[in-house]
Amino acid sequence: MIKLIIGKRGSGKTKRLVDFVNKAANESLGNVVCVEKGDTLTFSVTHKARLIDADACAISGYGEYYGLLAGVKAGNHDVTHIFGDATLRIGTRNYEELADFLERLKTIEDVEFLFTVSCDESELPSRIFDIAEKV
Repeated sequence: MIKLIIGKRGSGKTKRLVDFVNKAANESLGNVVCVEKGDTLTFSVTHKARLIDADACAISGYGEYYGLLAGVKAGNHDVTHIFGDATLRIGTRNYEELADFLERLKTIEDVEFLFTVSCDESELPSRIFDIAEKV
């Protein structure tokens, strides 16, 4: 399942994401992973969740981002949730590429994904909402 938190910059997406991460980390019987750009969430996210800094891994573009997420799941089958903040800054602002990325993520089984997307909902291609659910 793929979910998106969509909104303009400053609309509270990251705070909502942190709430979802912390809730999942406390309730999940498996492992919870959160990917961020930089290390701004270090003190906001519970120690029970694994934080990954996309900058420290030199991740840029949706191909590399997919590779990271697929590798996280392949390396640990107990991962139940993967969260991503600043999705468009890690990938690109090309919304068709975002849709392709989300479509590709559907092949990773037994993981709930939730990403923040900093844009107006009307800017996104309609096919994104066939792939992912807005929360």
